[in-house]
Amino acid sequence: MTSPYLETSGTKRHAGFAELGAKAPLHRLTLFTGVPVWLVTGYAETRELLAHPDVVRSELDGPHRDEVTDELIASLEQHMLSANPPDHTRLRKLVSAAFTRRRIEQLEPRILEIAAGLLDEMAAAGGEVDLVDSYSYPLPITVISELIGIPAIRRDDFRRWSSVVVNAAVHPAEVYIEAATAMVMFIRELIEDKRVSPSNDLLSDLIAVRDGGDRLSPDELTSMVYLLLAAGHETTVSLITNGVHALLRNPDQLALLKAEPERLPAAVEELLRYDGPLQAAIPYIAKAPIEIGWHVIAPGEVIVFALLAANRDAGKFEQPDRLDITREASHVAFGHGIHHCLGAPLARLEGRIALGMLFDRFPGLELAADDDPIRSQGLLINAITRLPVRL
Repeated sequence: MTSPYLETSGTKRHAGFAELGAKAPLHRLTLFTGVPVWLVTGYAETRELLAHPDVVRSELDGPHRDEVTDELIASLEQHMLSANPPDHTRLRKLVSAAFTRRRIEQLEPRILEIAAGLLDEMAAAGGEVDLVDSYSYPLPITVISELIGIPAIRRDDFRRWSSVVVNAAVHPAEVYIEAATAMVMFIRELIEDKRVSPSNDLLSDLIAVRDGGDRLSPDELTSMVYLLLAAGHETTVSLITNGVHALLRNPDQLALLKAEPERLPAAVEELLRYDGPLQAAIPYIAKAPIEIGWHVIAPGEVIVFALLAANRDAGKFEQPDRLDITREASHVAFGHGIHHCLGAPLARLEGRIALGMLFDRFPGLELAADDDPIRSQGLLINAITRLPVRL
């Protein structure tokens, strides 16, 4: 069968994962990148293995590893998502000291303001707009850029670099290296500016944060800024876009949400399960033999978690292909275990605000095309690239 990761049709993508999941919860296969892996599609197996102490990240690993310098990899991959304990514990503690729940909660008035401004611009444009360019992208990139302290004039540059870096496997090595190098240079310049003139933003706090005598190294800083920027906007763009698409394709659920707006938090959780922003978690490796089911995963073998498949596992969810905003929340869209997404509270907040305000402002919103919108190719992101809607 065609790899679901390369399908540009959401219907075919989910069908491909469903076909795999119906056969078994684990599969020994070779990805489109040429790497042999254990692909995990079962919900229970995903949770078990993501919490297993012998399932670890391959440190200082990265795309196009044979052609990328160690220096560039170190500048992008020394963050907590790529680290194992005790380094992971140390990094997460330092970053959590700056990226607090209180800081996230304080963003709500500004997120409301940004969303309102974008909706005003959409209303002024009138007629038909592309939801991605007009709303789903600018909202989270503005939020995360202001949170970190990135000048507005550089956000389009970052969008261009980020789209290559997070989908590195489908780009030639030279294209990836060019984008990654430009991103690292930009982040380093930004860090130096903040060292000289700190302000009330997350990057200034990350530079200053300490745990006793410990602090983030230069490579850890560039890596963390990259992770926060990429993870902080790419996934939220897809959460908003995929969520709107799913609700418009399921008018009964949209009608229920409009009639009972208090269901919005539960609706966001169900949308994360139904068509989440990630196809897969970043690959892991086994550091010791792992017995699971009838299989033994050998040391050094790569493990890829197909989050889209796990979130529609028929062994866990009744009618998994049905959107049901009354469903009890249970998904692995943000991962599981020690690498559970630190930014999940911010993504949830932005998702609730974005969806709630959009349908309040444009109650007659509808899809401008009946065909299945095109999705980006690659291993990690499940992104609709363009979504024309009529206001």
